[in-house]
Amino acid sequence: MATSPPRLAGLVFMLVLLASNLNLSLQECSPNGSLQGQSGNCNTENNAECCRSDQIYPQFTCSPPVTEETQATMTLNSFAANGDGGGKSKCDESYHSNSELIVALSTGWFDNSSRCKKKIRINANGKSVLAEVVDECDSVNGCDAEHDFQPPCRNNIVDASQAVWDALEIYGSQVGEFDITWSDV
Repeated sequence: MATSPPRLAGLVFMLVLLASNLNLSLQECSPNGSLQGQSGNCNTENNAECCRSDQIYPQFTCSPPVTEETQATMTLNSFAANGDGGGKSKCDESYHSNSELIVALSTGWFDNSSRCKKKIRINANGKSVLAEVVDECDSVNGCDAEHDFQPPCRNNIVDASQAVWDALEIYGSQVGEFDITWSDV
């Protein structure tokens, strides 16, 4: 029995709709847990957020899919010893100068260190800069001494050094959190 053209078109439409819904659900990144806050001695350099004992924080092992223009929030981070970034960078177990073009990526984008020492292109403010991935912005763990009593990172964070902010010519009250796009190089 042959399928009539209108019926075939309807079937094709339904298959396309199903495929697009499946693709959207595969791209979603929902929290996979939560963490009870614990306050402690938190370094507030660069206006870092400190954990609160009365707060529950979402945990993510995933991040949104990486594209040619991955949308993210860029935050300011110090990678220096005694900076608000906490311990040494995960990629090389070193501290870094804030004059280096470096970033930490949310756990999902850090992808089990697969982006370590690789460059990403960051676009913002009509400018573009290449920065090296040296650390993970942990989206699962936080609110402890190892993480400077800061909450887990959101799943869409590019935590950048002052040098990256300067290269993108983002100054003053705009520094702290800024909407950007980024891609692998």
